[in-house]
Amino acid sequence: MSNHVYKKVELVGSSPNSIEDAIQNAIATAAKSLKHLEWFEVMETRGHIEDGKVGHYQVVLKVGFRIVD
Repeated sequence: MSNHVYKKVELVGSSPNSIEDAIQNAIATAAKSLKHLEWFEVMETRGHIEDGKVGHYQVVLKVGFRIVD
């Protein structure tokens, strides 16, 4: 197995529907410009309240991608 080097970036995904959608939105958008995405960590979960209900979900992620020679 080769030695790999990774870089982590922090993203904030959002969705009016769910935490899972917020994660998917962040990763799908990052994948458009970052190559070799390999893993993610959920660091924070928060939301916005509107009229006593959840109006919007926000998830802070750290996404790791492999640096290629």
